[in-house]
Amino acid sequence: MSAQRHHGLTEQAADTAIDQACRMLRLPTIRGQFPDLAEAAKRDQMSYKGFLAELLLAECDDRARRRSERRIKAAAFPREKSLRAFDFDANPNVDAATINTLATCEWVRKGQPLCLIGDSGTGKSHLLIALGTEAAMKGYRVRYTLATKLVNELVEAADERLLTKTIARYGRVDLLCIDELGYMELDRRGAELLFQVLTEREEKNSVAIASNESFGGWTKTFSDPRLCTAIVDRLTFDAAIIETGTDSYRLAQTRARAGATAG
Repeated sequence: MSAQRHHGLTEQAADTAIDQACRMLRLPTIRGQFPDLAEAAKRDQMSYKGFLAELLLAECDDRARRRSERRIKAAAFPREKSLRAFDFDANPNVDAATINTLATCEWVRKGQPLCLIGDSGTGKSHLLIALGTEAAMKGYRVRYTLATKLVNELVEAADERLLTKTIARYGRVDLLCIDELGYMELDRRGAELLFQVLTEREEKNSVAIASNESFGGWTKTFSDPRLCTAIVDRLTFDAAIIETGTDSYRLAQTRARAGATAG
C-alpha cells in the first residue's frame, strides 16, 4: 500500500501539517527547528536528502542531550562540577593526563574501582562528581551518595526488611560514587551493610570513592580489622588511585585569584 500524498498544499497548510505531524510523532526538535533549518536549506540550495538528514540529525542530537541530562539528574549529584572547571595548577598533585584518561570512562566499562584519597579541600569531591558526570554523559547509569547517608539508608532498609531491594537498586547502576568515606566511624552493623553493597554488586559495575583518610587510616572508620581489610581489598583491587595531597585546593585557587586581581 503506497503512502497517501498531499498535493498542492499552501505554505501555511504545509507548516500546519508539519507541526501536527511532529506532535503526533513526538519530534519536538524538528518541530522547533524546522523553520530555521528550512530557510538555511533553501539559502544553501541543499538537496532533499541533505535537508532530511539535517532534520533527523538535529532530533537525534537533541534526544541524546536530553537522555544525558536525565542520567545526570538521576545520579543525584549535590552540585554541578566539571573537569573543565578543575584548576590543575592549584593542585599539582593531580595529574591532568591521568584525569583525562579517566574521563574516557574505560575503567567504568571494565568495572574497575576508583579511589580518590586526600585531605579535606584538595578537590576529591570535585573530581568524583566531575568523573561521575562524564560517565553519565557517556551513557552509564550513575548514582552519587555520601557514605554516611548510604549506611543510614541501609540500616533503615534492614529494619524495614527492604535491604535486598535497596541493595539491588544500588547494584543496578554502572557506577556508584561514594563521597566522604572516612569522615566518621561506622558502627559494626553499618560497616557490614556497606561491605554487603560493595560485594553484592555485579562484577561489571564500578565503585568510585572519595576519602580523607589513607587506606591505613580506614581502621578509624571500620573498627573490625578483618572487615576493614576486606573493604580495602574490594576497593583497591585493580583500582585507579588518585592521591590529591594535603594542601587545600580551594585555598590555592583563592590565593591565585587574589594574586591575579592584585596584578
